[in-house]
This record gives sequence, structure tokens and C-alpha cells, in this order.
Amino acid sequence: MASKVYFWNLRASMKAPFHARMRSLLKAVGLNKEVAEGDLAAVKIHFGEQGTTGFLRPLWVKPILDFITECGGKPFLTDASTLYVGQRGEAVSHHMCAARHGWDPLVMGAPVIIADGLKGTAEEAVPINLKHIEDAYIARDIAEADLLISVNHFKGHELAGYGGALKNMGMGCASKKGKMHQHFSTGPVVRPENCVACEACLNVCKTEALYIDEETGKIALAPERCVGCGGCFVACRHEGLEVNWKIGVQEFLERMMEYTLGVVKTKDKPCLHVNFVMDVVPDCDCVGFTDAPVCPDIGILASFDPVAVDQASMDLVNDAPPLYPSQLPFGVMPGQSKFAAIHQHVPESMGLDYAEKIGLGSREYELIPMVKDEKKEE
Repeated sequence: MASKVYFWNLRASMKAPFHARMRSLLKAVGLNKEVAEGDLAAVKIHFGEQGTTGFLRPLWVKPILDFITECGGKPFLTDASTLYVGQRGEAVSHHMCAARHGWDPLVMGAPVIIADGLKGTAEEAVPINLKHIEDAYIARDIAEADLLISVNHFKGHELAGYGGALKNMGMGCASKKGKMHQHFSTGPVVRPENCVACEACLNVCKTEALYIDEETGKIALAPERCVGCGGCFVACRHEGLEVNWKIGVQEFLERMMEYTLGVVKTKDKPCLHVNFVMDVVPDCDCVGFTDAPVCPDIGILASFDPVAVDQASMDLVNDAPPLYPSQLPFGVMPGQSKFAAIHQHVPESMGLDYAEKIGLGSREYELIPMVKDEKKEE
């Protein structure tokens, strides 16, 4: 059965500016019917790594927060810690990064709460018992929220091929251990040439998977002992440990989709997914820079089905004219997969087939345009 995906093509007018159009989109999809008085509503966002300029603008997201508040809910902006060492690897730096990028609680009308705690260890184990994952480790404050709205910058991704609702849920809502759990098929990579033998990673490795090699005096790994908690990535300040991003991509995608199901299982109410198909750049907002977009801005899509909203966003991007100069190889035509042309190591379906298989949603959708008469005030 086709899922409903509501679509606003960004057309606006004096009578219906951005905030009014966004309100109409959220009302049409039925968010107001899901928000109860006093609901603590987690709005999952990517605040953007330092150096990135393509992350979602706070001004675009504020109407969503205002709408939830009008419906009686109490929204909070949230994300979880990253595996890699950067500006979002623990809550203090993550908060400061969000503040620098304009996510001010007094302006937005909602606080910023890093959902997996100070060091990325606050989590809830959610049983899912699927092909790869038995228990998914979900960031605690997201798991405990009454309602979850994923607000997603739809773009490419260097490992997953693309990033949208499914990735923002599965990877973005996982604790540090949960993120490592998803990358476990790729495994941690030791970079002994960067190691200074400070032993900071050894101090946090509870399974003693890490040790100092007696011959080299550098860090080494016993992979059979590693449980994928990810604590060593935060502890190391010298890039002596990293994730091998391009091995076992199909299994990684499947694990990520299973984690998305784990997030959904924490909620009694359906999760809403809002995809901003704008500034469609080749890579994630984690990379520390923003490259040129691969197609024109398309619009904003909303659905309670994460598979359908991602599939619809993908189709619109693929059908759009390519933009140059960009990372796109010359010769890519409308209708061809733009992200596959850039990230050729990723399976053709980019995990959407597996997401549908495990019951996350449907790749069949009905696209419902929100703007039919530009002269008529909504």
C-alpha cells in the first residue's frame, strides 16, 4: 500500500510566507493529531560539524517547534554523540557547536539536549532480535521522549550513499555504543603511526581489547575482544583509532535500518519525518566542509513513513537537473542516481529495500503537493 508523502515545492507569497507554508504542511500530514498536552517532543536534528555551512538553518526549523508548542507539546532539539573525535563527540563540545551554529534556546523556543548524556553512554537497550542486532542501544532521552520528529537535511553520504530520515533515526539516535554497534562489520582501525602511547584509550577499554604492543610501543587491537562501545574514539586525541568506513557497506546499511526500527519501537505514537531537500550536497554535514550542491533546491517533504519520504526525496533528486561544477561526473542525466554516481561503493538500493523488508515502511508512495494555487491564501 502506498504511503502518503506531503510535498511543498518552496513556493511562497506575501500571504503565505515560509512559516505559514510550513504550518500548512505539518497540519496536512496530521502532526497536530499526535501531539498531546505536555508531550515531551524530541526534534532530532543535526547541528552541523564545525566548518560545515550546509546544515539546516535554525530559521527553517523554528516553525516546526512553534507548531508543536501551539499543539500543547514541549519540544526540545536533540542529537547524540559522534564516534569520531570532533566538535560533537561529547555533550559539552556538542552544545557549544550547536550554539555557534545558531541553535539558541531563547531564539528557538526549545532547549538543546544531547540525548546520550555527557560522554555518550546514557542509553536504553531496545530488543529487536533481527538479522544482525538483538538489542539496539538508543540514546536515553530520545528513547524516553513521548514523541519523536526527525528533521532531516537530505543529502549524500560518504558511507551510506545518502542521508535522510532513516539515517537520522538509525545512526543519529543511537548512543556511542549503538553507533559502533552499527559500524562493527567494518571494525575499528588502529593507526599506530599516530599513537603516542598515552594509554588514554586503554583506560576506557573495559574488555581489554586494546593494548600496547611490546615490540612497537604503539597501540594494538585484539578484535575478538572488542564489543564496539566506541569509548576509545573519544579518549584518543591523536587519531590513533578510526572507523574503516568503506568495508561491509551492505551489512552496515542493514544494521542501520535495524537500529531505525529500534528507535521506532521506543514510541507508542508514530514518528514524523520532515526532509529538507535543499542544499543537496554530496556528503554528510559531519565532514567539516560543505561542497557545491548536485541539484537545485527541490522542497520539503513530510510523512509518518520514513521509507516513503526517503524514496520520494531520492526520486525527486534523481529527476532534477544536475548542477555543475559539483562532484557529479559529467554526463549524469535526469533520472539517473546522482548519489550512486558519486558514491559508487554503495549498493544500488542504499538500504531502502532492507528497510521495507523489516517493516519500517513502504517504497511505494503517493506524493501530495501542498501548493496548488499560488494566489490563494492558505
